[in-house]
Amino acid sequence: MKKIILLFILTATVGFKPQRESAFDNGEQFLFKINYGFLNAGYATLEVKEATINSKNVFHVIGKGYTTGISKFFFKVEDNYESYIDKETGNPYQYVRKIDEGGYTKNQEGFFNTTDNKILVKDYKHNTEKTFSIPKNTQDILSSFYYLRNYPNIDKMKAGEFVAIDMFFDDKTTKFRLKFVGREDIRTKFGFVSTMIFRPLVQTGRVFKEEESVTLWISDDDNKVPVRIKASLLVGAIKADLESYKGLKHPFKVKKKKRD
Repeated sequence: MKKIILLFILTATVGFKPQRESAFDNGEQFLFKINYGFLNAGYATLEVKEATINSKNVFHVIGKGYTTGISKFFFKVEDNYESYIDKETGNPYQYVRKIDEGGYTKNQEGFFNTTDNKILVKDYKHNTEKTFSIPKNTQDILSSFYYLRNYPNIDKMKAGEFVAIDMFFDDKTTKFRLKFVGREDIRTKFGFVSTMIFRPLVQTGRVFKEEESVTLWISDDDNKVPVRIKASLLVGAIKADLESYKGLKHPFKVKKKKRD
């Protein structure tokens, strides 16, 4: 269950200005049910709100993950990720990371300086402040997902193509790459949904079996909704399915309604 929210991260090319209508808006909400094997392990949520930073209206996106039931006794997870995102460029102004994963805790805020290409990280657990140099258009872990959903050429990608982004995480910037695999109609609780399949390239050895251990299905419509995530771990596997949604900006296309 460690780093559940990380499984939701998609990524995109850097430095673009959106050329299509935004895939999301204020009020959007997702709830995901997470299973570890046959066990209902917990839930994760994503929500878009509005906020003001430096007298400018921005998106305030919030991601949470938590274990439930018997899973909570074996490995308690309470994760909270937040990001404040520019509505025009998709770049973040600030992030929040407050997590508790089986006793492993972090309590941080990061403040992006896009003029000087630096980020100030305040660590409230250790009472420290550090400034890091970052590449232009660097994303945080949560803003990356929303950045990709507005990628102008996402519908024209071909199988095997990659998109990449500079992402700041754990006090360092990494080049995060995402591979487009193809398209597939999958059965969901809502009916059959046409999806685009992506595989983020992850680090092997600590959590994941292989570099392409995580697979993500997003709706092949104007919303680009994350519908399903699967991950093969060193021990077992995790599956997350979209349980409910609210406030979508565009119609959610279902090809065939589920039978009662």
